[in-house]
Amino acid sequence: MPIAYVNGLHIHYQFDGDRDAPAVVFANSLGTDLRLWDAIMPLLPKGACYLRYDKRGHGLSDCPAGQWQMSTLAKDIAALMDHLALKDAIFVGLSIGGMIGQALAVKRMDLVRGLVLSNTGAKIATQQIWQDRIDMVNAHGIEALADATMARWFSDKFRKTADMHLWRNMLVGQRSGGYAACSAAIQRTDLKEATSGLRLPALGIAGTEDGATPPDLVRETLALIPGSDLRLIRGAGHLPCVETPQTYAHILTEFFHAQGIQG
Repeated sequence: MPIAYVNGLHIHYQFDGDRDAPAVVFANSLGTDLRLWDAIMPLLPKGACYLRYDKRGHGLSDCPAGQWQMSTLAKDIAALMDHLALKDAIFVGLSIGGMIGQALAVKRMDLVRGLVLSNTGAKIATQQIWQDRIDMVNAHGIEALADATMARWFSDKFRKTADMHLWRNMLVGQRSGGYAACSAAIQRTDLKEATSGLRLPALGIAGTEDGATPPDLVRETLALIPGSDLRLIRGAGHLPCVETPQTYAHILTEFFHAQGIQG
């Protein structure tokens, strides 16, 4: 379990694939850790170096006190990529991970050559929605939000399976302080103007049953980047890499191949 001390905190990360090959960086959603991508890893092209990591406040990474901005989260992964000598990467971000990817691409063009914005937006939900969730977590812990979160994350069909409980357990196992601080970072973030200035290959992925970032939100965000494409996964919710890993991996593989990643 490698740990790097960068940007003032310890970040847990994991490599998959060929360490000397072109880089692909994965940033996961609020309330999950780097295991979010487990199911798709064996299905991706072999000719890439895949980096996954736990953002601050999640998984095995540190949860420092204080107020975090989206720029803070982008600086974390920038510092980790610099530490690991990775650049010119394709960045795959889901939900808050997609916001981190947008913020990173705007500030560090040397690090990002392609962007996959999965189940995300340039601005997600309203300030009041996030304030209600922050207040609930601070008062009662993540467990108080767990059932409502599962309804936003997954389709009705998936919620009837035993696997759903794995993801509920992952959510409630995160630290309340990290969840609340990342929620506050999302609450304060509107990247529409910044993202509209991006000029790089970009792909959007949306799920028709996504109760957190509906397809129209993903579509509006990708429309800010000229030449981008959007792929819709029918029957999938907010975490299509969990519900439909084969389809999700196929979509990523097509994009990776178009960017010169082989295998």
